[in-house]
Amino acid sequence: MPKNFNTKIEIGTSGYSFIDWIGPFYPAGIQKGKMLDYYVQHFSTVEINSSYYRIPHPRVFEAMIKKVPEDFEFTIKAHKSLTHERRDIMEPTARFREALLPFKGTNLLSGILLQFPYSFKYSAENLNYVRRAGDLLIGQDVFVEFRHKGWIRDEVFQAFESEGISFVSVDEPSLEGLIKPEAYTTSDTGYIRLHGRNSRTWWSGGSERYDYLYNERELSEWSKKIEEMKKKTRKIYIFFNNCHHGQAVQNAKMMLDLLKSEKGE
Repeated sequence: MPKNFNTKIEIGTSGYSFIDWIGPFYPAGIQKGKMLDYYVQHFSTVEINSSYYRIPHPRVFEAMIKKVPEDFEFTIKAHKSLTHERRDIMEPTARFREALLPFKGTNLLSGILLQFPYSFKYSAENLNYVRRAGDLLIGQDVFVEFRHKGWIRDEVFQAFESEGISFVSVDEPSLEGLIKPEAYTTSDTGYIRLHGRNSRTWWSGGSERYDYLYNERELSEWSKKIEEMKKKTRKIYIFFNNCHHGQAVQNAKMMLDLLKSEKGE
């Protein structure tokens, strides 16, 4: 594993097109079609999560690409057919890859996020499935997020290191069965997703589970972990998924300021 790189850190949010961000982040009266134009003035990267629910037509990404500077980066979340349904994945994967064609020849696509549900627990068979899904996305960097703590084991880390797959570090509520907020690196790219710590609504499902605002102390805990990740990575992506009422934006800006202050900027 590489060490002592001048690691680049990119911070953004999990999605950008939210009506309840008007006021907390977006100016009043903004049209949804102008939200990305505004977002890129503040952040250098974004996760696209809408692709999980529906595989977009390539024209959707063509339109996005026209709105961003050449040093901006997208992470695209894989369609649910790959991660949650897991049946007959060849055809939807082919359509998903076709949707990504507008990114060819650009440096705008950082990779593909595969987020597996809590019910997808560790087994040798399931690990092989993850590797197969990664193989189907050949040519793209792959970031894999698990929810169940059973995936925290050497066999998984070793498999990911051999395949060049990035194990996603997560911050989520301190509940039985969930993964603790630790920094993991299995490639030269670190990847962190912060979902909030809303224990009360986590198991109820729905977007309310992400209704949470981190305080500075909680973010400082991650700044220490990030320093350790920097010793093993060339780049680190940090995404806030606590998207209710613009809280992800607020925390992303707090993290940017925190890391800058620690560098003395």
